[in-house]
Amino acid sequence: MSTRASARAGTPVASAPLSVFDMFRIGIGPSSSHTVGPMRAARTFAEELAATGRDVARLRADLFGSLGATGRGHGTDRAVLLGLAGHEPETVASDVVEGALDEVAGSGTLDLLGGRRVALDLARDVVFRPRDVLDFHPNGLRLTAWGDETGAEEDAEPVLSRTYFSVGGGFVVPDPEGDAPAAPPTDETDDDPHQRPHAFACADDLLDRCSESGRSIAGVMLANECATRTETEVETELLRIWAAMDECIDAGCAATGTLPGSLRVPRRAHVLHEALLGEGANDDPLRAMDWVNLYALAVNEENASGHRVVTAPTNGAAGIVPAVLRYYRTFVPGADDAGTVRFLLAAAAIGILVKTNASIAGAEVGCQGEVGSACAMAAAGLAEVLGGTPEQVENAAEIAMEHNLGLTCDPIGGLVQIPCIERNAIGAVKAINAARMALRGDGRHTVSLDAVIETMRQTGEDMHSKYKETSLGGLAVNIVEC
Repeated sequence: MSTRASARAGTPVASAPLSVFDMFRIGIGPSSSHTVGPMRAARTFAEELAATGRDVARLRADLFGSLGATGRGHGTDRAVLLGLAGHEPETVASDVVEGALDEVAGSGTLDLLGGRRVALDLARDVVFRPRDVLDFHPNGLRLTAWGDETGAEEDAEPVLSRTYFSVGGGFVVPDPEGDAPAAPPTDETDDDPHQRPHAFACADDLLDRCSESGRSIAGVMLANECATRTETEVETELLRIWAAMDECIDAGCAATGTLPGSLRVPRRAHVLHEALLGEGANDDPLRAMDWVNLYALAVNEENASGHRVVTAPTNGAAGIVPAVLRYYRTFVPGADDAGTVRFLLAAAAIGILVKTNASIAGAEVGCQGEVGSACAMAAAGLAEVLGGTPEQVENAAEIAMEHNLGLTCDPIGGLVQIPCIERNAIGAVKAINAARMALRGDGRHTVSLDAVIETMRQTGEDMHSKYKETSLGGLAVNIVEC
């Protein structure tokens, strides 16, 4: 594994390996990297600020690179305010999210975590800096607080200043060259509770662990998860994740109207849902595809509305895994909760490989890292529950990722709507096809998943920045924003 690739991909600075619950986390839309990550970073800053016990007269948030370029459309400014106020993506109420900007704009103040109130001028104190890209990652956020004793002058010594990088999927990394608090020491003995019995760093490793243990990919993942949780805890939490996905699909099918933002995109899932229900049973052999499209559209319309979704592995690609999993539960005879758990475990194994060896951040490698990763994850999960061997599951993921190589991230108006919503529907159908193709073979194939992941990383490095979540290229500049 390339050390450089791992660092650039933003692997969390911690002793614990990545878990299935790092790949699937409940949060809010519209973006894991531009909404969820900045909210988590801001809350971390607020906790550290509260611990100083110092008075605060002024705060400033600087949004660099992609956060600055598409931050308004992605709700990054709102997310930062919510985090500073102590809210978390998993639990914040929808009405709090929707009213956050208006409340601060109207009062000129923000209630920080811990109950202190500070003056805050949105135009002055939340600064979008799209042309300033920090070295470590395109998604940079710097938070600075000044105290009463300094008169809150910007050239004065701040009470606290921290730089964070939101590296995709809601993961946040402190500036590796900054002065963030050191991580606590870890016990590197054989009794380390984070040690996995079947550790793997690449797809070839994963297949070796399967061969050595006689386990499937889902079985290897479950054994690794049980190093820190009981099997019952893992299964219960994964079914909770599925319930959140399922509820999101239903919410999207029920909602009407238009999506927020200047594009005024009409919601389509409700109309499609009613049409499919009205048609009843028919002989169309591709009817299931219409339902898969519906499931993905429903999730991503909820995401675009800033509502609760499951990051899978990002918010921009949050519709693919739920759509394919609902397909499994609806159209595959014998589908059950045990299969759902296996689906999510196998899917997460692929997501971990991509994040560890490349990136899942659109701002770093384009949409191939978001929709491409989600498509590969869903293909692997489906192949697993349809009885695929580890080699067939790896092949399914490889097919899905290979045919998303070079996919750009070019949201019109900086909104996670066009082409993002339809792109999830196409990705979900592609994942099902990839699984079916792999299951028709014996697992042997010319291009390995490791080679495709490395190719995706290299392609992302070569891709011009205007195609990486900046809204400066592609559809974002060729379609006139209404």
